[in-house]
Amino acid sequence: MARARPDGAPPPPPSPRCAPFPAAFDPARFPGTAVTNTWLPLTPGVRRVYQGTARDDSGHPQSHTIVSTVTSLTKTVAGVPTAVLLEQDVQAGELDEQELAFFAQDSDGNVWGLGEYPEDFEKGKFVGAPDTWIAGVDGAKAGVAMPAGPELGQTAYQQGDAPDIDFLDCARTLQTDQRLCLKTGCHDHVMIVDEWSPLDVASGHQRKYYSPNIGNIKVTAAGDPEGETLELASVDTLDARALATVNAQARAMDRNAYQTTTVYADTPPVS
Repeated sequence: MARARPDGAPPPPPSPRCAPFPAAFDPARFPGTAVTNTWLPLTPGVRRVYQGTARDDSGHPQSHTIVSTVTSLTKTVAGVPTAVLLEQDVQAGELDEQELAFFAQDSDGNVWGLGEYPEDFEKGKFVGAPDTWIAGVDGAKAGVAMPAGPELGQTAYQQGDAPDIDFLDCARTLQTDQRLCLKTGCHDHVMIVDEWSPLDVASGHQRKYYSPNIGNIKVTAAGDPEGETLELASVDTLDARALATVNAQARAMDRNAYQTTTVYADTPPVS
């Protein structure tokens, strides 16, 4: 009999491949850049800070902070105007990665991921962005970051597929209607989503916990050597000056992307 995990969720299943989301990706079905999905709202100016730990290459736990900010910028990807998210990943006090991610919500309420530009850093210095993918370029396909109505029993779906960089993420709804208490307070009706890559079985699974109208509030690992754990530490809305600073950072990254990777070449700049 399979043993329960310490977090109360069942153990991870094998890492099968997953099919594209049942609703076909169609640029004509995206009415604008607003992302209002109950489980993944992306309101411009909202900043979420996550804190936790992750193991380094020697297996020692180190502090881990992710700052995720929804900019007020847009970028057209695969014919779809997208919302632009800026995420900064700080490990042991040093910037390890910063990423632009592009999302759009279709007319049914499904949130799609259309690409990522992740910059890697070593000892504070930019070293490249080899894991960039953009839907429609080099065979990459958009995937669903969050369905409009996630339910138990739904078929596992693709969150993104970029064969040129061996990227394929899968997800399925694992548990619903849970109660979860964090240091910042308790949440009801929490949904747990299981994520994995069938191309990287050794990386195990990630469990992401979502609270209605807030979004992701916790991340745990199942079978992942890195053992990443994160909890939502704060949510706030930036004032105009702070948002302008974040937008400027995102614009600078966007400009750098054209010099860094050919994958970006045919996309228009953020605006």
